[in-house]
Amino acid sequence: MYEAPVDDYKFVLDEVIGLDKLMSATGHDEISIDLVEAVLSEAGKLAADVIAPLNHPGDQTGATRHDDASVTTPAGFADAFAAMAEGGWTSMEAREEFGGQQLPMVLTTAVNEFWQAANMAFALCHLLTQGQIYALQKSASAEHQNLFIPPMVEGRWTGTMNLTEPQSGTDLASIKTKAVKNGDHYLITGQKIYITYGEHDMAENIVHLVLARTEDAPPGIKGISVFIVPKFLPNDDGSLGVANDLRCLSIEKKLGIKASPTAVMQYGENGGAIGYLVGAENQGLDIMFGMMNHARLAVGLQGLSISDRAYQQARAYAFDRVQGTPLEQKPGAPIVHHPDVLRTLATMKAEIEAMRALMMLGAASMDLAHDCDSDDPRATRANLLIPIIKGWMTERALDVTSQAVQVHGGMGFIEETGAAQHFRDARILPIYEGTTAIQANDLVFRKTLRDNGAAVTTLFDEIEAEMQILADHADDNAAANARQMISAVGTAREATAHILAAANDRRRPAVNGVNYLMMLGRLCGGWMMARAGGTAASRLSDTSADPAFMQAKMTTSRVFMTHHLPQVQALAAIIMTGDNAVLGMDAEWL
Repeated sequence: MYEAPVDDYKFVLDEVIGLDKLMSATGHDEISIDLVEAVLSEAGKLAADVIAPLNHPGDQTGATRHDDASVTTPAGFADAFAAMAEGGWTSMEAREEFGGQQLPMVLTTAVNEFWQAANMAFALCHLLTQGQIYALQKSASAEHQNLFIPPMVEGRWTGTMNLTEPQSGTDLASIKTKAVKNGDHYLITGQKIYITYGEHDMAENIVHLVLARTEDAPPGIKGISVFIVPKFLPNDDGSLGVANDLRCLSIEKKLGIKASPTAVMQYGENGGAIGYLVGAENQGLDIMFGMMNHARLAVGLQGLSISDRAYQQARAYAFDRVQGTPLEQKPGAPIVHHPDVLRTLATMKAEIEAMRALMMLGAASMDLAHDCDSDDPRATRANLLIPIIKGWMTERALDVTSQAVQVHGGMGFIEETGAAQHFRDARILPIYEGTTAIQANDLVFRKTLRDNGAAVTTLFDEIEAEMQILADHADDNAAANARQMISAVGTAREATAHILAAANDRRRPAVNGVNYLMMLGRLCGGWMMARAGGTAASRLSDTSADPAFMQAKMTTSRVFMTHHLPQVQALAAIIMTGDNAVLGMDAEWL
C-alpha cells in the first residue's frame, strides 16, 4: 500500500515554506492552502489506487520489445497513463497558451512526488515529457511549439531526450549523430542509447529531442544542435502522418526501473530521419542546459519519492511482523517496539521529512527565480540549491532504501515482498541526469569558487540569522535545535574556507567535492527541520492544530538534529584533513 503524504505537504507548504507569501510573490494569489490540499488529495487517490498497484507487477514483467520493433509496457500502464491525461494531470506544468494550467513548481513538484513514489518506472514517461515541454516552450519556434506541445500537454503524445551515444556519455563533445539540411528540415542519422521511453505503447506518438551535429559544425561541444524528431510526422492540422525513419533496436536489461523501456534508438537507416531544428544551429548544448535545473530537481525528487515509498513499506512491515519479545513489551508485540527498529524507522522518517522540506524550498526558489536574469539573487539561490538537492537526496535514497530492506530482515532480500525493488530502483538516481560527482563539481567550481564563496556565504548568513532568532525566542527543544544549527553553520564556513584556499590546486577542491555537497545537504536539511520543529512547537497551543501531529514533528526534528546533523562536523573534518591523503595515492597502487 502507498499513502500520499498530503498532511505532511500541507504542513510543509503552509507552516515551513509560507505558501501565501510565496504565491503572492509569484503572481499566484488564487492558490490557497485549501486548494493545494484538494489537488493533492485527488492526486493521492490516483497514485494510491491506480498507479501504485502496478509497481511490483511491472517490475516482475518488465517492458517487452517485439520483432517489429514495437514495445509493450506492463499490463495496466497504458490505462494508467490515459487516466492521468483524462484527469488533467499531464497539463499542470505547461503554459496556458498550449492548454496547460501553468501551476507553480511547489504544487507540481508535490504532485510529482506522488507519481514517482507510487511507481517510479511508470512516472518516468511523464517526467521526460514535461522536460521536453519546458525545453520547447523556452527555445522552439512558435510553429513548432503549437504543433508539438499541445498533444503532449493532453497526454496523447510523449517526449524523450536523446543525448547519450555508445562512445559519448558525460562527454557530449564526442557526439557523432549527423544532421544534414534538406529544405525546411534536416535528415538525422546515428544511434542513441539509454533513451527512456524511446518506444512504448502508452501514447500515439513519441517526440524525440535529439542532439546531433550539422555538416559544417565546429568540433566539440560548440558544434552540437538539437532537433525535434517525431516517431510519426505530423500533418499541418496536427494529425498523424507517415512513420519517420527511426527504430528501436533493443531495450536494456537493467538492475532497476525494469518496467521503464530504456531503448537503443537508431535514426536514419533508410536515408535519414526527418528532424526540425530547435533554436539555431550549434546552440543545442545551451538549450539542453537551459532545462537542466528542472531535470535535476526532478531526479532529486525521485530520491525523496523512492525513499518515502520504501519507508512506508518498512513501517507497515514493522507494525505487522512479530519476532522475539521487544524490551519492556509483552509477548506478541511487533518488531517496531525493538529499540533498534524504532531507531531505524525514526531516522528514516526524519531524513525523508528533511528532504521533502528542502525539496519544497528548492521548488519555491525556482518559482521565485522564474524569468529572472541569471545574476539576480533569486536565480543565484536556485542555482546553488539544485546540485545539493539532486546530489544529496539521490545518494541518501540508497541508504534509506537499504535500511528498508534491513527492517524486513531476510524477507527484504526476497523479491516477493517488493522491498528489494525500491533498493534496486534507487540505484540509478545518483547516476543519471549528471552523476553525484558532476553535481559536486558544479557546486564546487561553478557555485562556490567562481564567486569566491559569495552565494554560499549568503546562504550561511541567512540560516544563521534565522537560527539566532529561533534560539532566542523558541521553546527549549526548538532553541536547542537552533543552537546546534548555528554551530553547524560555523563548521560549514570553516570547510568552505578550506576549499576556497585550495582554489589554485584544482585537484584538491575536486577531491573534496562530494563530501562538500553531502555536508551542505545535511546542513540545509537541518535548516528545514529546525524551522519545522520551531513552527510545530509554536502551534501546540493552537486549538485548531492536532497536538499529536505537532508533537511528532517536534520529535522528528530532534531526531534529525541528533542523528543526521552531526554528519556536518564529520564531513567537514574529512574535507579539511583528507584531501592530501587521497591525492597522495598513486593510481598504480590501487
